[in-house]
Amino acid sequence: MRVDKFLKVSRIIKRRTIAKEACDGGRVDISGRVAKAGSEVSVGDIVTVHFGNSDLSVRVLDLKESTRKEDAENMYETIV
Repeated sequence: MRVDKFLKVSRIIKRRTIAKEACDGGRVDISGRVAKAGSEVSVGDIVTVHFGNSDLSVRVLDLKESTRKEDAENMYETIV
């Protein structure tokens, strides 16, 4: 699955266009490597999103094409 779609479906970022801009701006890493919007993400990868002064790191647990709001948190676990 593309990383921009994963960020949108898992509701880490609200809109896919914003997720694409974040990826193309170099603010998203997959397992330590800078990711473009079309980069593939798979189960077990660690995705880090740089939001201004803070970073959010999550481990991918599941990939779904679409999900309900209640199930979106089951797609990843937050890494402290």
